[in-house]
Amino acid sequence: MDSGDEPEGSEGQRKKKRYHRHTPHQIQELEAVFKECPHPDEKQRMQLSRDLALEPRQIKFWFQNRRTQMKAQHERADNCALRSENDKIRCENIAIREALKKVICPTCGGPPLGEDSYFDEQKLRMENARLKEELDRVSSVASKYLGRPITQLPPVQPIPISSLDLSVGSYGAPPPGLGPSLDLDLLPGSSSSSVMPFPFPTAVSELEKPIMAEVATSAMEELIRLVQTDEPLWMKSAGDGSDLLNLDTYDRIFPRPGQPYKSPDIRIEASRDSSLVIMNAVTLVDMFMDPVKWMELFPTIVSKARTVEVLATGVAGTRSGSLILMYEELQVLSPVVSTREFFFLRYCQQIEQGLWVIGDVSVDLSRESQFSSSSRSRKLPSGCLIQEVPDGYSKVTWVEHMEIEEKAPTHRLYRDLVNSGVAFGAQRWLATLQRMCERFARVMVTGASPRDIGGGNTVHWIS
Repeated sequence: MDSGDEPEGSEGQRKKKRYHRHTPHQIQELEAVFKECPHPDEKQRMQLSRDLALEPRQIKFWFQNRRTQMKAQHERADNCALRSENDKIRCENIAIREALKKVICPTCGGPPLGEDSYFDEQKLRMENARLKEELDRVSSVASKYLGRPITQLPPVQPIPISSLDLSVGSYGAPPPGLGPSLDLDLLPGSSSSSVMPFPFPTAVSELEKPIMAEVATSAMEELIRLVQTDEPLWMKSAGDGSDLLNLDTYDRIFPRPGQPYKSPDIRIEASRDSSLVIMNAVTLVDMFMDPVKWMELFPTIVSKARTVEVLATGVAGTRSGSLILMYEELQVLSPVVSTREFFFLRYCQQIEQGLWVIGDVSVDLSRESQFSSSSRSRKLPSGCLIQEVPDGYSKVTWVEHMEIEEKAPTHRLYRDLVNSGVAFGAQRWLATLQRMCERFARVMVTGASPRDIGGGNTVHWIS
């Protein structure tokens, strides 16, 4: 290519770039204007260009460079101040650490505890609770086979096998000769000495326990809101005035992002009811947390129940904070109505003095498929709130919330009863609880046998 064809810019690029250095007078004038206005507009730049014999572009670039320089100076000053403050705090921290090494605990006179003392204390509490439970179990078994109590060991509370705690209200201790256990052999499912003929999953792994605790806590928070909230979450039925759950409002208040698509065969059953029962709150809580007593308290509803694993024990010898993994089978006293089976977490917590909450929520277990059932059910956050009231009574507010997927259609004689939610609803649970508490109270007062006060299988329906 001929050199004459080279672009004109290439020759200019080979020339040495010229630099223009401002005179002291120009810099002084520009500095004076910068102090007053760091960001001059076009009109001001044109005026400075005429006054100082500079290009408007030179004026613009000078102000840009000056602003950048000022910003860098400020950042350096801030960094120096922060570095000085950081050094000061580090020196104070070192001095405090040295002083803490010389501190003596006022309680024991020894050195202070480490940073992980709180967690170590919690681990010790959990280990003590586990050891106490093991001691109770060993003591109970030893007493059973020796035929007498173990006097060498400290007094322990044996694990209940089939007895019901009948400290009802203010009636006091049971009459002499009656004993702590009621003769409930006439009630279905009350043979506590028999072993459940169904398998259970393996023990819960250590990785699953924190997840289950979080699920149970979340379910209890939802249950408390379901108990305490009325409209628009609950609506009154036009027929009998019972509480009906507004599903649209429920899904909006308690969204479940990971919830799979619901099959059209899935039916939601939700009910809420409250009533007074003649039994104190602590006794009710103890019965609800014991699967054998749970069956004996609801013989016409609970056909099977068992504790799969105890995930957490109560605090300070109470049921508050207890978390157990349970299995239960619910029934209607008819062979043509399918039973419902659940693996669920039951969490008990004392909110305040005389106020308890017991929450249930289903969990998915890998071996649940071993159980053959025509009904596939799942407990959503359900349970009850128990409030102690005077004269040995308790106010119980019950919430039942389930997802039901029937594999086989319900018999036409019971279809309306089951599909309406009455068969396994809160009204039926509370009606059974009222009747059983009244029966226990009468036993405590009269000293009569349960066979003499309406023994046998009595079905009490609410329609």
